[in-house]
This record gives sequence, structure tokens and C-alpha cells, in this order.
Amino acid sequence: MKLISAIIKPFKLDDVREALSAIGISGMTVTEVRGFGHQKGHTELYRGAEYVVDFLPKIKIEVAIEAESLDKAVDAIIGAAKTGKIGDGKIFVFDIQQAIRVRTGETGREAL
Repeated sequence: MKLISAIIKPFKLDDVREALSAIGISGMTVTEVRGFGHQKGHTELYRGAEYVVDFLPKIKIEVAIEAESLDKAVDAIIGAAKTGKIGDGKIFVFDIQQAIRVRTGETGREAL
């Protein structure tokens, strides 16, 4: 089992959700986050004063999947989230040692 953690631009969330649904992946956790990478924030003008916005709004998506689905899921996220501009995001993949469904007590793949 794998956990995909993807940081994407907020306006790409619906596209990513639809792309994952199209390959049969349902269920994800979505968190509004703020951060920066190479993009390093930007400068804004407010009431005539210029100030730097260091942390940019992003969306973090977490999806637990079977290992066999990893490549399809990563490709779907990249295809849906990519704009070709700086700040498109990152994808991290982690191993899941155990998964447990709280309601039923199911474990492993059945819990996904």
C-alpha cells in the first residue's frame, strides 16, 4: 500500500479529483495549506504599500492506494495538475505499513 501526498495549485483540485475518479480511485483527504518552494512568494500592492507574500495558498491531497495503482495515480495527478508554470507543486510517495478502517476493524487492502 502507498500514500500519495500531492501539493497542487488550488484551482486544479477539481481536475485532479476527476482524473483520479476516472481511473477508479475514490476517497482522498484534502487540506488547505500554505507554503513556498522555488516560487518564493510574490509581491503585492495594498493601499499604496508594497509587501511580500512569503507563503502561497496550496492544496494538499492525500490518497491511500494499492501499490499496483501507483503509476496510474501519479500520472493522473501530474496530467491534471500541470500548468507548465512555476508553482505547479510536488508529489511525495510513502509506504503504508498498516491501514485500519475504524468503523469495521478491517485491515490492510480491505481498509482502503
